[in-house]
Amino acid sequence: QVQLVESGGGLVQPGGSLRLSCAASGGTFSLYIMGWFRQAPGKEREFVAGISRSGGITYNGDSVKGRFTISRDNARNTVYLQMNSLKPEDTAVYYCAARLGTMGYRDPKEYGYWGQGTQVTVSL
Repeated sequence: QVQLVESGGGLVQPGGSLRLSCAASGGTFSLYIMGWFRQAPGKEREFVAGISRSGGITYNGDSVKGRFTISRDNARNTVYLQMNSLKPEDTAVYYCAARLGTMGYRDPKEYGYWGQGTQVTVSL
């Protein structure tokens, strides 16, 4: 059973950048599809980005296309989310998630393992 710990959140000004990290332990990392989701107050959890087990396939949510990039390092058991050109509407708690299988990235109900979340606030 894999455990996930996110880091890298914080306060950033509009137009700035942050890189989130998610360290996995307790499982064979390369067997898991990984995803990033976010949830703002009063809103449903939203798909941000997903990456295949090898890292060769990635998907982005519509609201972050061209600004956010997901990547993974299977040797370090870590998945990253590089966030550029941040906007106030990107403010949310960001969660890392893992699922077994080979298909399906966008539905949070498909993911069985979640981190505790890290807060990202975009504001002047």
